[in-house]
Amino acid sequence: MKNNMKNMVVSAAFIMIIFGFMLANIIMTDKEFSYSERRRLITMPDFSADKLLKGKLVDEYEKYILDQFVFRDGFRGLKAVGKYHLFNQKDNNNIYIVNGFVEKMEYKLNEKSVLNAAGKLNEIYEKYLKGKNVSFAIIPNKGHYIAGQNGYLTIDYDRAAELMKQNIKNMKYIDLSGLLTIDDYYKLDIHWRQEKIIKIADLLLMESGNDTKASDVEYTECKLYPFYGSYYGHAALKLKPEDMVYLTNSTIENAVVFDYQNSSYGKVYEDDLFNGTDSYDVFLSGAKSLITIYNEDCKNNKELLLFRDSFGSSIAPLLLEGYSKITLIDLRYISADILEKYIDFSQEQDVLFLYNTQILNNSSMLKSSGSN
Repeated sequence: MKNNMKNMVVSAAFIMIIFGFMLANIIMTDKEFSYSERRRLITMPDFSADKLLKGKLVDEYEKYILDQFVFRDGFRGLKAVGKYHLFNQKDNNNIYIVNGFVEKMEYKLNEKSVLNAAGKLNEIYEKYLKGKNVSFAIIPNKGHYIAGQNGYLTIDYDRAAELMKQNIKNMKYIDLSGLLTIDDYYKLDIHWRQEKIIKIADLLLMESGNDTKASDVEYTECKLYPFYGSYYGHAALKLKPEDMVYLTNSTIENAVVFDYQNSSYGKVYEDDLFNGTDSYDVFLSGAKSLITIYNEDCKNNKELLLFRDSFGSSIAPLLLEGYSKITLIDLRYISADILEKYIDFSQEQDVLFLYNTQILNNSSMLKSSGSN
């Protein structure tokens, strides 16, 4: 009798839990964005007879349910704890942690993509940059410094650099890897820490023939807390947040940023964007296709064209001491074909292509000549 009663209670509890989750999923409104994962969530798929007959509707609905399931973040956390601590697995969905540094395992090097990137840079040079002082540099991902010795796979940075050097013409290569260490990066984010890369700014200025040093300038450190970073949500663990530090001085404070897309002016640092969708947007307002920083405090009339990804947002302010004008071009969001509408390439300009290895490994996102 007691066993029957216990079985009935367990069965009833199980049924209540199942129907409780089902009811909660019906009642809860769908979320459009996951702030922990920094991505848009899948919404209810549109019905069509064609998708139903081909089986696509079931697949789309399954992905929708997984994205919109109640307490999703909590279950993701339980899964991560189980994988890392209970089963001692080395990664969770290709996310691994070494000495507090969270990194995404990306492997292997896509040599075809790297060659494609080199070709795109050559196209831009031939179209706009002939006769200019042009350099390129590659920013290593964190895995370059922690993956191999800890048993993880990563992109072969040295091979990527070699392919770029062999195939890019008329540009000087600037090697950054020897100046950087893992401590120059955020633990919970993909990016480097601005307060750690003054040495990189010095190198870029020197190799571009600019006699100004970022290290000769005094900066004030401004700290923002808590900074969780783009990898915090991917790790799905309760990790300690960091300080975000940005460096400022009168030159940076007086500089004006023009956004061509919105025809608006702004500041180098936008504190209001901290703890938004992406806190790294504090630097130059985040992802922008084309912006120009005007530095009236610099009287040398030098101009830099910086072809960049998101890493460029934090290095550009440190280069301002050497330039009266820096134009940042993000080819992920603007085609190279239309740059001449906004930039006068007949002027004397230094040019720097600065990309991290993940961009080179996925270079189809760069819009060069012939891209849409």
